[in-house]
Amino acid sequence: MKRAGASIIFYNSLGQVLLFLRDDDAAIPYPNMWDLPGGHVEPGESPRQCIVREMKEEMELELSDFELLHKKEFTDRIEYTYYKQLDLQIEQINLHEGQKLAWFTLEEVANTILAYGSNEILADFASYIKKESASQKS
Repeated sequence: MKRAGASIIFYNSLGQVLLFLRDDDAAIPYPNMWDLPGGHVEPGESPRQCIVREMKEEMELELSDFELLHKKEFTDRIEYTYYKQLDLQIEQINLHEGQKLAWFTLEEVANTILAYGSNEILADFASYIKKESASQKS
């Protein structure tokens, strides 16, 4: 059985998404690369519980009212990706994992190689946002 992971797309009112720069440590996968916040689902934990725990541990955020974008199967894992619109002041976040946080436009994301297949996840998110925007205009 494949392991499970959970990630979250925070997007702000400007349409930017939040990424974190992974630690520059050769002992971890994808060192010094941008990625979505998240982590591994622990035994006995649901993906929702995982993302709440990870955000509390990594950024000291109390996470609530977020939605599931999708459950996607990769060669190494099953990833549960959530999303939440939130205008975070990243300079006020106490980051406990990774080097730093930054807001990226979806165009910038498309031109940046991200860790763990996050480019594919964010391309799905971009499509979802476009569909939502189009349905709200009609």
